[in-house]
Amino acid sequence: MQEEECAEYEENGHMHHHPVAEYEENGCMEHHHQSAEYEENSEQYEDHLLEAKVELEENVLYDDEATIFEQNAHLMEIAQMHQEGEEIDMKDCKDLELMDLNPATEIVIHAKGLQRRVWKKERSQAWWDRCNEPDFPEAEFHHAFRMSRATFDHICEEIGPVVSKEDTMLRQAIPVQQRVAVCLWRLSSGEPLRLLSKRFGLGISTCHKLVIEVCTAINDVLLPKYIHWPSHEHAQAIREGFERVTGIPDIVGAIYTTHMPIIAPKVNVTSYFNRKHTERTQKTSYSLTLQGVVEAHGLFTDICIGWPGSYTDEHVLEKSALYERGLSGFLHGDWVVGGPSYPPLDWLLSPYIQEHLTWTQHAFNERVEEALKIARNAFTRLKGRWQYLTKRAEIKVQELPTILGACCVLHNICEQLGEPFDPDLYIPIEDDDTPCEHMPWSQLSLERREHIAHSFLHSMHSGIIPSL
Repeated sequence: MQEEECAEYEENGHMHHHPVAEYEENGCMEHHHQSAEYEENSEQYEDHLLEAKVELEENVLYDDEATIFEQNAHLMEIAQMHQEGEEIDMKDCKDLELMDLNPATEIVIHAKGLQRRVWKKERSQAWWDRCNEPDFPEAEFHHAFRMSRATFDHICEEIGPVVSKEDTMLRQAIPVQQRVAVCLWRLSSGEPLRLLSKRFGLGISTCHKLVIEVCTAINDVLLPKYIHWPSHEHAQAIREGFERVTGIPDIVGAIYTTHMPIIAPKVNVTSYFNRKHTERTQKTSYSLTLQGVVEAHGLFTDICIGWPGSYTDEHVLEKSALYERGLSGFLHGDWVVGGPSYPPLDWLLSPYIQEHLTWTQHAFNERVEEALKIARNAFTRLKGRWQYLTKRAEIKVQELPTILGACCVLHNICEQLGEPFDPDLYIPIEDDDTPCEHMPWSQLSLERREHIAHSFLHSMHSGIIPSL
């Protein structure tokens, strides 16, 4: 493996997590052809409509209010500003009265020699103020945000320059620590925006924006530092780690694909339909995929996020940058271990899947399973820490890859810095393996797999490798 190839892969191929945009751009999504002018004029309205949808799903609005939101985009904008605690002109107060939304506090400001009255809603931030106190118990802080205060401060320091805002004449900017806390609490608890708003004393829409902004900063600033293909030296340590567990040499990663539940999207809904999960649970399910490669300690070294839930594991693999790197020979001489839903490739080692296995084949599958346990355990801790990933996302599908990528980065940070995982957060992952039927199998991989399996038989008889 060449050093320059490693550097190139770290720069260009460690993460491929925006296929949703590519999926739409390539014309795969079925949609009505709309003029550019219509799209531009309706963009703001769509944002308002999303906010109304979120609140309707969380039973925030009354039926009459929901009707007004649907009929009048202007009223929707005023109500959103009111809920966020933003300033509202006196001329809009009568509109608010139509919706039974009473302004809370009148403020008189002076700007450019003119007197203007605005309204601002008072909100309690008692819970967050308590978390911020020096004597707040460390255990409670860790339970709330899944990390120690030291790790929390480290993240704030790293992304602070990107997410911080300046004070204005109307209000003080939300501090960086509170911005990060809103995001981490949302990801760790999966709490609805309505309750998140009350907990932090911020508007519903403001909380949503903070989550997206912080997740974007985590992807932009921290992802290149914490998720990348291992260097030549690190790869050797990973090979040794996997070999100690499995007895199989030259393994540099274990691959697994999981699904994140989503609310049925409005566009191309059939592509996100998760047939296997629907059949198993007897409940209609839609999802987005997350493919990840982990090293021997369960840290992500490559992720591919965002392909629709109808895609099989091999289909997602074929769309990933990892697959392109494998075709280019970048992984020559190394193995990435996958489950039965992955095809045997020159660089991908998968178990035997036929019904009747020989003793040798069965022993080989047991060794492969030890590597796959590392991958599944990593995804278990990922979803356990960040339980937002287990709940149906009510946000735009295009925004979800940003959140999923941030969760993977936060997983690596917690693992590298030794943050303990609370066993009470354990959530078994339930993803359905579908036998690969599309991609051609590599004859070289089949031959090498057979050689490894027979080497196990010889080594166990000689006592070199103990049986599991």
